[in-house]
Amino acid sequence: MRYFMFVAVDPEAEPYDREQDTIGAWGEEMTARGVSIDGDRLRPATDATTVRIRGGELLVTDGPFTESKEWIAGFDILECRDLDEAIEVASKHPMARFGRLELRPFWPLELDGDGHPIDSTDPE
Repeated sequence: MRYFMFVAVDPEAEPYDREQDTIGAWGEEMTARGVSIDGDRLRPATDATTVRIRGGELLVTDGPFTESKEWIAGFDILECRDLDEAIEVASKHPMARFGRLELRPFWPLELDGDGHPIDSTDPE
């Protein structure tokens, strides 16, 4: 099962300690195990651009979608047997201590015969 792991900063987490940041070792282990599909850091929320269409008008604004002390700092795409393995993988990521990780299973888009999304709220 494929999971998207949001890597977020969290002001309530342990203070960042460069000496204990084991992201290189984590990446090597997860690549060797075949669970790490892709991942990268993201620029700070101040570098974000929000794009919307409202009333047929394109609205582009600098900054994140929401104001928050927490922001997405990176992501990883994981291929795991199940949620238990995804949790185990996430628990080894240094941002489990210095930030916050959110795991979300992929929900493949299914289209009907006309190419429109099938309206289903049940990802199973």
